Parts: sequence; C-alpha cells; structure tokens
Amino acid sequence: MSRFFIDRPIFAWVIAICVMLGGLLSITTLSISQYPQIAPTTVRISANYPGADAETVENSVTKVVEQGMTGIDNLDYMTSTSQSTGAASISLTFTNKADPDVAQMQVQNKLQLVEAQLPQSVQNTGLTVTKSTSNFLMVIGFVSTDGKLNSTDLADYVNSTLNDTLKRVPGVGDTQLFGSGYAMRIWVDPDKLAKYSLMVGNVTAAIEAQNTQVAAGQLGSLPQRKGQQLNATVTAKSRLQTPEQFENIILKSNADGSLVRLNDVATVELGAESYSSSSTYNGKPSAGLAIMLASGANAIDTAESVRSTIETLKQTLPANVEVVYPYDTTPFVKLSIEEVVRTLLEAIALVFIVMFVFLQNFRATLIPTLAVPVVLLGTFGILSFFGYSINTLTMFGMVLAIGLLVDDAIVVVENVERVMEEEDLSPTQATIKSMGEITGALIGIATVLSAVFVPMAFFSGSVGVIYRQFSVTIVSAMLLSVLVALILTPALCATILKRPNHGAKRKGVFGIFNRAFERGTNGYQSGVGGILKRRALFLVAFVLIAVGVGFMFNRLASSFLPDEDQGILITSVQLPVGATADRTAKALQQVTDHYLNDEKDYVTGVMGVVGFGFGGQGQNVGIAFVKLKDFEERKTPQSKAQAIAGRAMKAFQGIKDANVFALSPPAIPGFGNNSGFDFYLKDTNGAGHQKLIEARNQLLAAAGKSSKLVGTRPNGQEDTPQYSVDIDEERASALNLDLSDIDTTLSTAWGGNYVNDFIDRGRVKKVYVQADKDFRMQPEDFDRWYVKNSDGNMVPFSAFASGHWKFGSPRLERYNGSSAVEIQGSAATGVSSGDAMNEIDAIVSQLPQGFTHEWTGLSAQERLSGSQATQLYAISILVVFLALAALYESWSIPFAVMLSVPIGVFGALLAALVFGQTNDVYFKVGLLTTIGLAAKNAILIVEFAIEQQKQGKDLVAATLEASRQRLRPILMTSLAFILGVLPLAIANGAGSGSQNSIGIGVMGGMIAATVLGIFLIPLLFVAVRGIFKGKLPQEEHQAGDAPAQDSGHADPA
Repeated sequence: MSRFFIDRPIFAWVIAICVMLGGLLSITTLSISQYPQIAPTTVRISANYPGADAETVENSVTKVVEQGMTGIDNLDYMTSTSQSTGAASISLTFTNKADPDVAQMQVQNKLQLVEAQLPQSVQNTGLTVTKSTSNFLMVIGFVSTDGKLNSTDLADYVNSTLNDTLKRVPGVGDTQLFGSGYAMRIWVDPDKLAKYSLMVGNVTAAIEAQNTQVAAGQLGSLPQRKGQQLNATVTAKSRLQTPEQFENIILKSNADGSLVRLNDVATVELGAESYSSSSTYNGKPSAGLAIMLASGANAIDTAESVRSTIETLKQTLPANVEVVYPYDTTPFVKLSIEEVVRTLLEAIALVFIVMFVFLQNFRATLIPTLAVPVVLLGTFGILSFFGYSINTLTMFGMVLAIGLLVDDAIVVVENVERVMEEEDLSPTQATIKSMGEITGALIGIATVLSAVFVPMAFFSGSVGVIYRQFSVTIVSAMLLSVLVALILTPALCATILKRPNHGAKRKGVFGIFNRAFERGTNGYQSGVGGILKRRALFLVAFVLIAVGVGFMFNRLASSFLPDEDQGILITSVQLPVGATADRTAKALQQVTDHYLNDEKDYVTGVMGVVGFGFGGQGQNVGIAFVKLKDFEERKTPQSKAQAIAGRAMKAFQGIKDANVFALSPPAIPGFGNNSGFDFYLKDTNGAGHQKLIEARNQLLAAAGKSSKLVGTRPNGQEDTPQYSVDIDEERASALNLDLSDIDTTLSTAWGGNYVNDFIDRGRVKKVYVQADKDFRMQPEDFDRWYVKNSDGNMVPFSAFASGHWKFGSPRLERYNGSSAVEIQGSAATGVSSGDAMNEIDAIVSQLPQGFTHEWTGLSAQERLSGSQATQLYAISILVVFLALAALYESWSIPFAVMLSVPIGVFGALLAALVFGQTNDVYFKVGLLTTIGLAAKNAILIVEFAIEQQKQGKDLVAATLEASRQRLRPILMTSLAFILGVLPLAIANGAGSGSQNSIGIGVMGGMIAATVLGIFLIPLLFVAVRGIFKGKLPQEEHQAGDAPAQDSGHADPA
C-alpha cells in the first residue's frame, strides 16, 4: 500500500486534506461540556400534603407511589423522602441504558394508575414529574441593594416574572426557589369563630363559593330564534383580586338581617405562600433560584442560555435589585476545557522540539508534525460520527494521543533517514526499502495500542461511559495514525527529504549531541551484552520488579475521581431539634462573617438560605453557597478551595449552637451536591424507625472514633418533639360531632389549607386559610377551638380530645422500598476515599442483624470501578496477547513482548505513590496506556531482532544489533510521549486534579518502560526465545511494504 502512495503523493495529500476538512466541519457541530452524560437518568416525582407530618406523608403518599413503580424498564434504584412540611419526593434512578424520555413517560403512566389512591388535598395541589438531576447547576441571587424589598417581595417577583420563563429554557430540568411568592392569607381567630358559631370549614366553604369564576354564556347563542339581532357574551362573577374583596366575603346571614363577613373572624393580607425559607446575600435581603439541569442536557449551553435570558429580562427588575451568581459550576467547566486545550498545544510544541533535537533536520521534523493536525482533526470527525462531545475526557484522550500518534511517523522518518545515511540511497528508494522493513512494526504497534483500549468500550455503568470516551478517542487516533504513517508519511518522505551527504558529520550543537549519543549507544549495547551474560541475576531483578508491582498495587489507595477546586463551596448548617428560624439565621450570619472577613482575599460573596438543606427542610437547617474569586487570583496553596474549606471547618467548631460543615461540590455533576462518600443504612427486616436510629447512632459513634473518617453525619434531620392529638371518637360521636369536621378544623387551623386561587396582577396565585399565629403556638391553644355539632352547639376540643408529647422524625427516608437513613462523610486528610469506604464497611458489619448499607451516587460508581478494574486489566492484556499471537503466528513472541508490561506498571505505581496519587479512573486509563507503550517499545526491539535472526545471526547477536538500531527511535518516541504528557503532570489550574492523576502515572510508567525497559526487554526476549525454540515467522512476501501473510505480519516483532 505504501508503494502506491509513494508513487502518487498528490493522492495521499488529497486524502489527508479531505480528512482534515471533515474534522473541521465536525468541530463546528460538536458540543462542549466538562463531562459527557455520565450521571444516570433520574426522574423525580414531587407531591405536597399540606399540614401532614412526615409519617403521614410516608404512609399516605410515598408508599402508595413507590408500590406503583413496578415493571419500569432499566430502573436501577429508588429513593424517597417524606418531610414534616408535607413534601414528598420519590427519585427513580435508571441505568445508562435507559432513554430519558421513555423513562419519564413510563413513570408518568405508572403514577396515573395510583393517583386516585392519594389524599384529595394531594391531588388538588398536584403531582409533578420532572426529568432532571438532583444537583444544582447554578444558583441565581436577586439582591435588594438598598434593603427596601424583603425576601418575600423579591421571591414573588422571581416567581411571577422569571421562574416560568427560565423553566422553558432548553436544558433546564427544574428550578428551586429559595423563598416564596405571594399568596392570599386568611388568618382565622378561633374566639371570633366561636362567637358567631362558625367553624373553619364554614370559612373555607364560603371562600370556595364566592371566590369563583362563573361561565355565564352568551345572549343570543345558537340555536337562536329567527330574527335574533343581538349576540353578546355574558359575564358574571370572577375571581377576587384584593384583600379588601376577600374581607367582604359573606360567611353567615343572621335572622335580624345582619351579615357576618370574613373580616369579622379573620385577618386578610397578601403574605407569603410559604414561610419555610428565606435568603440573604452578603447580609442583604435576597431571593435565590436554583437551576437543575435536565437529564442529558449540556451544562455550558444551558448556563449561557439562562444568563442570556436573565440579561434580556434585567430591564424588568425592580429598582436597586442586583443579579448575582453565588453558585455556578460552569466557569470551572470552561476553564478546565481551556486548560486541557492549552495542555494539548504545549504537548504539540514539546513533541516538535524532541523530534527536531533527534532528527536535526527541519524537513524531517516537519513530516511527523504534519501528521498531528491530520490525525487530531480526523479524530474529531470520528467523535462527531459517534455522537460524542468535546469534553475533558476526550481532550485528555487527545493529549495522550499526541505522544502516541507521532510515534508511527517518527519511526518511518527515522528509519528512512537511517537507510539513506547507511546505504546512500535516494529519498524515494530509501522510503520504499524502509517501509518494507517497518510496516510490520507499525501494524504491530497500532494493534497493541488499539487492543489495550478496545475492551474499555464494553464496560457498563457510569464508569463505562468514562472509559468509552477514552477508548473511542485513543483508538481512533491510533488507527488514523497508522494509516497516515502508511499513506501520507511515506509520500512526504519521498518528496520532502533530501539525500544526505554520505558519511558527513554534523558540527556544532548537533555534532556534540550526536557524538554523545553515539557513545551512549555503544555503552548501552555493551550494557545489554553484560546483562545477557548474567541472565539469571537480572531475571531475578525482573522478578523482584514484578513482585514490587503487586506490593505497590495493594498499597495504592483507591478512589473514583480526584477532588477538584471548582471555585465554589457549600456550607451546611444544622441546629439542634426545635431550634427556630431566628437561631438558624444567626448561625448563618456567623458563617457569612467568617467567609467575608477571615477569607476576604479569596471569597466574592455568600448566599445564606434559612430553612433549606440538602438533608431536608425545617427551621433548624440552613445552607450557604460560597463563591470564590477567580482562579487567576487564587494561585497559592492556601487559596485553594480545599484549604479554605479546611480552615472554615476549624473556625466553625467555635459555633456552639450549630453543626457546620464546609463541603466541595462533587467531581462529576449529577452525583449529589457535595464530595465525599454517600450511602444509605437500611432497615431490611422492618425493625422500626427507633431501632434504625439506634443503629445509625451506633455507626456514627464508631465513625467518630475512627482516624480514617471525618465529618460523618446523617444527611437528614434528627427526631424532634411532636405533639400528638388523640381524638376520642366514641366521645365525639356521643356529642353528635361529625369526625370530618374535626379533621378539617385540625388540618386547616394548624397546618393551613389551600382553598383555591385568586388573581394578582394578572397571575393566578393561591388562597390559604390558617389559624392566626397567636392561636397555634402552644398545646393549650387547642382548647380555644370549637367544632359545631348536629344540634348547632359549639363543642370545644377539650371535650373530646387530649394530647401528649412524643418524638418523631421531620424527615423519613426510604431506599428501594425499605426504611433507611442517608449518611455522608469524608476521608480524613491523607486517607483515600476507598480506604474510608472500607472502614464504613467494617463498621456496618458490627451493627445488629437486619441493618445493611448500600452505596449511592459517586460512591456506588467508585465501587463499580474498583470491581471492574481487575477485569479491565486482565481483558486488555489478554486481547493484546491474542492480537500479537495472531499477528506473529507465534505464542512465544507475544509472551516476550508482554513480559515488558510489569516494567512500565512498576514506574506508574511508584510515581503515583511518591506524588500522593490514588488508583482512580484516570490512573486506570493511564495504566492501560502504560501497558500499551511498554509493549510498543518491546515490539520495536523484538521485530528487528527476529529480522536479524532471519538474516543468519544467532539469538544474542541479533538481539544486540536490534537493541542498537532501535535505541534512537525508542528514545525519540518515548521522550516525545513523556514531554507530551508533562503539562498534565505539572498542571496547577482549573481541573488540575484530574490532569495530575492521569499525567503523573503515565509519565512515571513511560520513564520506567524506557529507562529500565531498553535493558530488560532484550533480556526477556533472549530468555523466552531460549526456552521456546520454535520456528521464526517466515515472510511470504519480501516486496516493499507487503506484510507477511503466513504470519499476518511483514516484519515479525
């Protein structure tokens, strides 16, 4: 094939140009994101049961919905929460095989089947099914800079003007408003109700009857009488709009003609729909709106669309209201992509320098350099074909491929130069002869490197998504690289290179380099000869290296992904049970003061939210979103997010009234809202809530004593005092009371009741009836309420009801249909997440029978990654071995090549241990790359050693000559790769954690594969060939570039 294009160089150029044009067109269509859609599809069902406690919500809503979610395709697991605010949330997480739209449709269909079984008030408020991730993409703050607007005013503006618009932005899955819009609030006075012999049910009924829209029809509507001349619409009653109109609602007409109106028994005002949360930004009143990404949506595109929409609506903002972004994950995404692109350019420059130093000829250096744009652009075209995006993982694959893709071109150019120099041939003749010598090696190298990465593409789960990005990118680059080396590079060599002066010596710097290299080569050949004479001793050394690999692999800590400084922090605040919102607000103010004063050099702003937390809602919880300054202003170690969080944790220990935790967001969006481990402790035998809490407390106590764990905490709320009202139904019946009237009075007066809607400035909002605050503060206030019996008499609650105190949970959780509690935590400093998870496993094993745990989120993916790692390595090595066996038609030659693998792995593990890296997903990819590269170096030596043997030399002499001839290309390609990944290893900006993880391991592996490999590979080849004295692979075709058909290889490796 190469001979064809050597004779037709323009044809080769046309192919290369077409590949580049296709890649350029593909780049314009590829989306940009930090990661592909790694997080699995999640569909959330949300419901609200006003006034219900957590247990009632769980029994009446959550369990009913859960039991209906059966027979859904690709469902992985299901979690649910029931809160004392009346909110129920059921999240169904699917495997990566699920289609998000089909998953949502199936959930909606199943929900419709059980909706009729839910309480009427739940059906009235409605159930929502959203296809969105649970984590926040960004939080938008609307701040009153002059303080004239309070949190409710701002929240109502956001809810009325912006929220619906932002929900329609492509990519937005759902929103979470921190605060509440306006609602018509009817605050009832029980004493006045009793005075007029009324119940809250009468108030609700009157509002329903008089706040209504009547469709009155038309005058002269069809069919009409003959000659009718008038046709007009008839309007009657419409919904009320102002507090004054509601105050005039008639509740009762007395016998003397007097009327009892709503304002006689209640206070009416335009208040908040919910008082459960409020927010501030840097101490000023604000409203926050969290944006959640739709499943499968592009984070950067969605964030830009949201910002653009906000910008267009800014002119509608009230005066002195500022828009801020206290939490935004996308700047880190952009910066991390930019950093990888910069690393890619640096790698290309360094590779060019290495090639120029060794080839010492601009023309020769230009040829491998021209291969870079052809292969990279072609790879982008393949990514577009497979529907991939430009993301951190594919760009990492590109950086790794830089050092690999020039290898083939370097091997071709270096060998052509050598043949011209040694045999005094013209460029065309030298190229034809050279391709006959090395085509087999090129195919062998491409086969090995592709075989290493192909098995990665077939792994399941979110880990498989990550592996596939690397696999498709690197394999595509490798295949294109070998095609360029067989098509374009020979044509360029024949047309661009010039015939050197035979025997001429280089002068100057290059002359010094060449002489030093020649001396080094001679010393290297002598060293290899000495090793071959002492085979037993150095084979023992090799065995020790292999043993060291096993020892270091077991010592290397494991994790899923490295922590990253994303420019934002989350701070969770938890006060004791029963704490009020005022106390929570004071604790949050202390948190804000710390960040704005003690960390003012690194912090831009802090949004504090009272009443909201990722572990639940209530007056005693809060959260703070901390925006750090740009990375350009935070280059020192103490300015990194992890360092700021560490100092904050120490400072927050001084807050006596609250438990405060400073946390980083997770490494991958869609797996929760903070880093660290995450699992559910399950009550599998139905022991009950109290026993589950006892087991949880036992686990937390043991975790608190462990030196490997820090910040282990329940991601929920502690049991709180609850006042239980006991209705004596027999006594109530004896008093001629309707039990439904008792229930209505309880739920409406104390929990609040959504009645219907009203019109406020053109928007439909809700009407709520509830007891005024002075009549629902203490247990004694129950005695102030009355229920009318069938005789028309008002009977006090004290006549048929009593109460007692108990403890109950404000938030109940379930996992896959079992009662559970979610627990989160972090590994202590210097401890890997894998070791921390093993410690949790050990603690859970000591709990009473019936309590088990299941990892979730990133922790579940880490476990899956670890369980698949051994399988991944084994399959990759096996596939490489089989590919080489098929290629060489030999079992012993592949065995000799594969024995070089432990050398590279030894270097990768040693580098990881020395520089404090962990065995995460990126390191695993680097380790696979090292396996391929170590085998590549072995192929270059073994290939030529076999060729020398076929020319009649004995095994040792052939091996020594091959080692000498291939030293230069091995060093060139290895140095090119090492310097190509150097920017990854020393990165120190956005996304540097993942860059270091992949760069340090693969760089250490390649250094060992080169420094140790060039000495040990000849030894291993001689040892293996000495044991397995089979026939050498014979060439069936000797012409130019034709590979041997009997062995599947032109020149055996």
